[in-house]
Amino acid sequence: MDYKDMKFKLYNGCGRGLCRRGIGRQDKQLNTYDWLADVPGNTDVTDLVEVQFKNTRKGYYHNVNGLDLRKGDIVAVEASPGHDIGVVTLTGELVMLQIKKANIKSADDIKRIYRIAKQVDMDKYHEAKSREHGTMIQSRQIAKDLGLNMKIGDVEYQGDGNKAIFYYIADERVDFRQLIKVLAETFHVRIEMKQIGARQEAGRIGGTGPCGRELCCATWIKNFISVSTTAARFQDISPNPQKLAGMCAKLKCCLNYEVDEYIEAGRELPPKDAVLKTKDSEYFLFKTDILAGLVTYSTDKRMASNLVTITAQRAKEIIEMNKLGEAPLSLIEDGQQQEEHPADLLANEQISRFDKVKKKKKRKNKGGGATPQAAAPQAGEQPKKEKPHAEQAPKKEKDKPAAEKPVKEQKNRQEVKNKDGQEPRKNKPKEAAQGGQRPQGKPNRKNRNKGPKEGTPSAAAE
Repeated sequence: MDYKDMKFKLYNGCGRGLCRRGIGRQDKQLNTYDWLADVPGNTDVTDLVEVQFKNTRKGYYHNVNGLDLRKGDIVAVEASPGHDIGVVTLTGELVMLQIKKANIKSADDIKRIYRIAKQVDMDKYHEAKSREHGTMIQSRQIAKDLGLNMKIGDVEYQGDGNKAIFYYIADERVDFRQLIKVLAETFHVRIEMKQIGARQEAGRIGGTGPCGRELCCATWIKNFISVSTTAARFQDISPNPQKLAGMCAKLKCCLNYEVDEYIEAGRELPPKDAVLKTKDSEYFLFKTDILAGLVTYSTDKRMASNLVTITAQRAKEIIEMNKLGEAPLSLIEDGQQQEEHPADLLANEQISRFDKVKKKKKRKNKGGGATPQAAAPQAGEQPKKEKPHAEQAPKKEKDKPAAEKPVKEQKNRQEVKNKDGQEPRKNKPKEAAQGGQRPQGKPNRKNRNKGPKEGTPSAAAE
């Protein structure tokens, strides 16, 4: 083929099936990707249009005036009473599928689109939206004063400001007839009460889930299906309430996403109470990998001991052999070796292992000795004298003869005499022992390593 004279055409955007019109110019919740947006004649199939209002509220309308509407256009639609302002989120053939999914059967529920919103409509719209937060706070206080066991989660004003929708949460049935009268007298608008659940409230508020993505109830889920703990049991998920609960304090909706596949894969696994018998010992089920079709057996029923991992098909073969009274040499098939999976070195590690440990401050010496970190003496203060070591310690007064001791110490001994006129043992001079020798007992700690002094009777005896 000759490429020199051939004319090439560059396709991008809608030409490659990735049309930006399918996403639109809006950032509303429950956004639907229109994958038929680049198909010619898609909007001519039906005049139905999907319009979204605050948070997750959507409505479906007829484009009776034949307006050229695209995803992201702001329109004024029919309401009861007056009109409302919303954003076009979907046009064409997919709208009929959305109506079927929303279970709308009555034709009276589908109203008309008046026009594309003008500046006057937008001014009224912004004025009404500015009152929503203050109305919600004040209505909560009114409900509290009336003693109603309910929580008003959100307030939405209609585009023209003539009507307000109060979304509330209540565990029990609430009689709010008196509340409606008080709210109508306070805000001078038409009042409509709508009860929502915890999941709907989380979808209206929005947020980020533990997976790091935006909440499913705020992006694409419209119909909520009941979730039970059996879904976690089929998937071998730990029944920890803190991990199974979502932002709404209910069980996560994503527990139902893969439960059908786990149920199908679980049917191929051997029974949990089956005991595999070999010629050496018996093996009990320890854990299973449902999607991979692997089972791990242990020789101990209560703890991991001599773990062997085999396929579910091999386990069923051994069970059939045991029913026939046969026992293989080992669980692993002949000529095969057990695959060694890489060990997870961080399995038992904690996240706080890299945190810095606070060092304890060193305590000061009880003896009052100077430490290397001692602060320098301030100006005008005399430096403290350090005590010498035991080897360099000078001779103390108690090591001198009794005659050389000061007179004040002898007077103190006379004052502490007992009533019988006897001196206490601790105050007796050590040199008063027989023969001038030290009395028997514990030697002096500071002088126990020293030899006898010169001139003493013990030195003369040597």
